[in-house]
Amino acid sequence: MRVLIVDDEPGIRKTTGIAVETMGHEVLLAPNGLRALKLLEEAPCDVCFLDVNLGNEDGLVVLERLLQAQPTLVVIMFTAFANISTAVEAMRRGAFDFIPKPFTPDQIRQVLDKVARARKLEQRVQQLESQLVEQTPQIDFSSDEPAVQRVLQMAFKAAETSATILVLGPSGTGKSMLAREIHRRSTQKDSAFVTVNCPSLSRELLESELFGHVKGSFTGAVSDTLGKVAAADGGTLFLDEIGELPREIQPKLLRLLQEREYERVGESKIRRASVRVIAATNRNLAEEVKNGRFREDLFYRLNVISLSLPGLKDRPADLLRIAENYCAFFAVALGKKVKALSPGVREAFVRYAWPGNIRELRNVIERAVILAASEVIELSDLHEEFLPQADSSIAVGARVTIDELETEHIRRTLACSRNLEEAARTLGIDPATLYRKRQKLGLL
Repeated sequence: MRVLIVDDEPGIRKTTGIAVETMGHEVLLAPNGLRALKLLEEAPCDVCFLDVNLGNEDGLVVLERLLQAQPTLVVIMFTAFANISTAVEAMRRGAFDFIPKPFTPDQIRQVLDKVARARKLEQRVQQLESQLVEQTPQIDFSSDEPAVQRVLQMAFKAAETSATILVLGPSGTGKSMLAREIHRRSTQKDSAFVTVNCPSLSRELLESELFGHVKGSFTGAVSDTLGKVAAADGGTLFLDEIGELPREIQPKLLRLLQEREYERVGESKIRRASVRVIAATNRNLAEEVKNGRFREDLFYRLNVISLSLPGLKDRPADLLRIAENYCAFFAVALGKKVKALSPGVREAFVRYAWPGNIRELRNVIERAVILAASEVIELSDLHEEFLPQADSSIAVGARVTIDELETEHIRRTLACSRNLEEAARTLGIDPATLYRKRQKLGLL
């Protein structure tokens, strides 16, 4: 953490700073409130130790000014007058804790540990709130398929360790959900689960998002940013679609995995982070290594525990159970009285190839629950490709126009994609072009 120490006595500033630095934190020193505010403007801090008596200044007034400048700042008050009334007043004005002078390094350590625990709880709450907002149905981590059972057994056994895990499988098979479940079963479960989507940003912005940056390190860097590695410290860092990680960033990730060290963009200071890394990809990383697009040493470092999730078409014993679970979830979420799938729908689901896997099944069930006119989902509530006669109507080589083929391909790609950006990447066009095509083809 970045710790600001505000005290008008040079000796106390110096000794407290040394103690805090030996505990592994970054220290900034200020003799008065004005200097403290200036330092906060230059770089936000996590914690501030503030003396109640700052020469001619009232520390409680300075406390209020610091919290106005940075409401998230955690302030611990120092005072030579250890009385209850001062402590109560400091707390009333927003202080986190209170330490009487003279104090020991152990007291400093205890209060910083208390701050760290509070931060982890806040991160946990934010994570749970995010999950509630997403309203994503929980994946059933059970299977009647022996191959999937073996994958899950290995995953949950590895979850109890700090081993790096690589999750392989086609898009839409539930790799990110499995990563979250591994975190939930791990010793890091009370710390943050932080996701980085590797293909979502340019190389420069992705590096900044991962490792953080200092103010002025590039255009638009108006303040210091800690980065997601720092946010995941003590928890799990999930690198989604690691196969698309730019080659220039790969050595820096390797260093983090091997040495637990990294540097922020624009800074030479070495920082340390204890993170458990889970990576996922739909690419064949061994082939990527052969083609020179992925570092061999990074591949082997990631590939400590390898889990391969099969596509939905290779899980016939699980298909209908997953579909029924989604049906029950969306019936409640959407306020519908849908209770079951018709025999015709069940047969169509078994026959269908599911190119978008579990993600496509989720989208199909959600749409069907919305359209269902009764308590049972019928074939008429599904897309045309689930109808028996649709198998050969729109296919490569069929007697259809190019426009019809394009419409069907775009529709199916949208159905099995998480969002418009992912569908555009699959189709090889930009999102704006895809949006216009959807308008033209009536797919909005």
